[in-house]
Amino acid sequence: MIELPRLYPILDAEALARAEVPLAAAARVLYDAGVRWVQYRDKRASDADFGKRLRDLRAIFPAGEAVLLVNDRVHLCAPAGADGAHIGQEDMAPGEARRILGPHYLLGVSTHNPTQLSTAIATGAADYLAIGPVFATGSKENPDPVVGLEGVKAARTLTRLPLVAIGGITAGNARAAIEAGADAVAVISGLLPQGGHEMPERVRDFLAFLR
Repeated sequence: MIELPRLYPILDAEALARAEVPLAAAARVLYDAGVRWVQYRDKRASDADFGKRLRDLRAIFPAGEAVLLVNDRVHLCAPAGADGAHIGQEDMAPGEARRILGPHYLLGVSTHNPTQLSTAIATGAADYLAIGPVFATGSKENPDPVVGLEGVKAARTLTRLPLVAIGGITAGNARAAIEAGADAVAVISGLLPQGGHEMPERVRDFLAFLR
């Protein structure tokens, strides 16, 4: 069974664009802070552009030293040298993703309620599961209903797989999500510049609260 770091950053292309932070600059901040696990998400880029950016990230997060995951585009894992993929409920089925990836790549699956969680567990395809949104989030146009900390606690009772809490995670509530049973917290906008606080400071705050 894999061991997740407590901080699971997601480099989301749209969130980075809104914050006016270049992808490579954000990646460098994370790497310099000691982060060695990251996911790249870009729902709008072509496969060619996505693959190029993923290869750029691989250069910053070297293979064998860091884990780099692809959001959704399972077929680009091997060509870009990524370590695995993360899929949502609207992407392909976990079993199909595992068939494409084979046994040596990591696979994470997002879930939003106990039924989805149980279905994902039953496939035996996932290395870890995500539950959320734990809190209200602006990272998606049509977010699923908030599950709250009780949803994290319920998910923990259903699986022994590593569990990631996602959705509305801030430095102020990240510890509560861990205490509710999550092994890690996935963070997007909470790591980006806001209110006069630059990204290095925001990342340090998360790492401090999660120790």
